[in-house]
Amino acid sequence: MFNHSEYIKNHIRTVPDWPQTGVMFRDITPLLQDPKTFRVLIDLFVHRYMDTKLDLVAGLDARGFIIGSVVAYELNLGFVPIRKKGKLPFKTVSEEYELEYGSATVELHADACKPGQRVLLIDDLIATGGTMMAGKKLLERLGANVIEGAAIVDISELGGSTLLKESGLPLFTVCDFAGH
Repeated sequence: MFNHSEYIKNHIRTVPDWPQTGVMFRDITPLLQDPKTFRVLIDLFVHRYMDTKLDLVAGLDARGFIIGSVVAYELNLGFVPIRKKGKLPFKTVSEEYELEYGSATVELHADACKPGQRVLLIDDLIATGGTMMAGKKLLERLGANVIEGAAIVDISELGGSTLLKESGLPLFTVCDFAGH
């Protein structure tokens, strides 16, 4: 039997000590470079959400854009980018959050979604949960209902997935990695 989780996990490269010493960076670019692996990944998300009533897919800067925009296209939905501070040209709302190795701010256009819209929130991985939590807060501030958070990788030991679930956000992840 084909194990989707292991297949995807085996195509993720670990880069030690990047962007700083002690961080084990989980690099998804190898799975994006291989057409079969990329299709398997996208199909996992599409099949999960194809019968879910959704209005938009929101992707977190930057790797969430890659997965989220393709999933939105396949589900015939609009796509909303949640960007790093200073990258959006129109009126924005912003949210600061803590990272595993610092802090950052993400922004969303003030007209990115309408009250009551059902949104799927996607990123490449969940570490401390800060980025996804910030994205969730921004979408909710505009009145959207974040139906689920989705990511390729969960680094559960860092506690982000627990934090997000405790906030009431259902989560879907393709695979888990132990360690930082």
